[in-house]
Amino acid sequence: MNDLEKEIVRPHIRDKKRIVVKIGSSSLIHPQTGGLDYTKLDVLVRELCNISNQGKDVILVSSGAIAAGKRALGSNVVQEESSKMGFKQACAAIGQARLMMTYQKLFGEYNHMAAQILMTKNTITDDINRLNAYNTFTELLKMGVVPIVNENDTVSTDEICVGEDDILIGDNDTLSAIVASLTKADLLILLSDIDGLYTDDPRKNTDAKFIEEVKDLTDEYMNMGKASTGSNVGTGGMNTKMCAAKIATSAGADMIIANSSDIRIIHRIIDGRNEGTLFHANEDSTFDVIDYINHMHD
Repeated sequence: MNDLEKEIVRPHIRDKKRIVVKIGSSSLIHPQTGGLDYTKLDVLVRELCNISNQGKDVILVSSGAIAAGKRALGSNVVQEESSKMGFKQACAAIGQARLMMTYQKLFGEYNHMAAQILMTKNTITDDINRLNAYNTFTELLKMGVVPIVNENDTVSTDEICVGEDDILIGDNDTLSAIVASLTKADLLILLSDIDGLYTDDPRKNTDAKFIEEVKDLTDEYMNMGKASTGSNVGTGGMNTKMCAAKIATSAGADMIIANSSDIRIIHRIIDGRNEGTLFHANEDSTFDVIDYINHMHD
């Protein structure tokens, strides 16, 4: 089904005013070489600038720093060192600068400005830090600047350590939902290497059925989140996406999981077309995102 054939079945999405888009490492990197996919990056930036040109606020949560740092080092990477924490943190420091330089250049091509915000768990759980972060986001969006958010991997190792059975704030799926909650966004788009939520892992079970819409995030849906991913570049599986859905929908934002194989899917989503899995907002005044974060390891 092509772009024109997709029916507009989600017209309320067109009215969203503040949108957080998350893209993972596996969507930005050439798997054969580990180098940045500049074509995808260019399309991503163009899509985000077009959202901004519609008068909407847009925030990007972007992975890719560690992969970009490793690629920059090239032949200087010693295999036995590459698994060490200090090495990965150093790669993050190198790669984050290169990634932001690329984003700045691309946004500049479309007459937009981008700003970097690096966060840790303490940014959210500490009252003063959280307020400062909110104020920074608010002022940047007022200026028409696109904030680009990532985990501060040089000082925070949650994302680097993420395991298959863990749900950690360090994963950018969860981070993007926290950003959506913090900034009072009304839509979160998670771009991944899968079309959306299935009843089981479609890579392992050919009978798995695709779920277009989730109106109420019950335990049954949460249990469908299996910590599996099709890439060894990224860190987030479906488990972290369901965690993100819990945070985002409880904060009052719709969330959509969609396939990043064609980045232009972003404008089709914004147009209200039937792309990915839609999780309906279900604002819960009793939901405490800070308490939820603090108990992620329980």
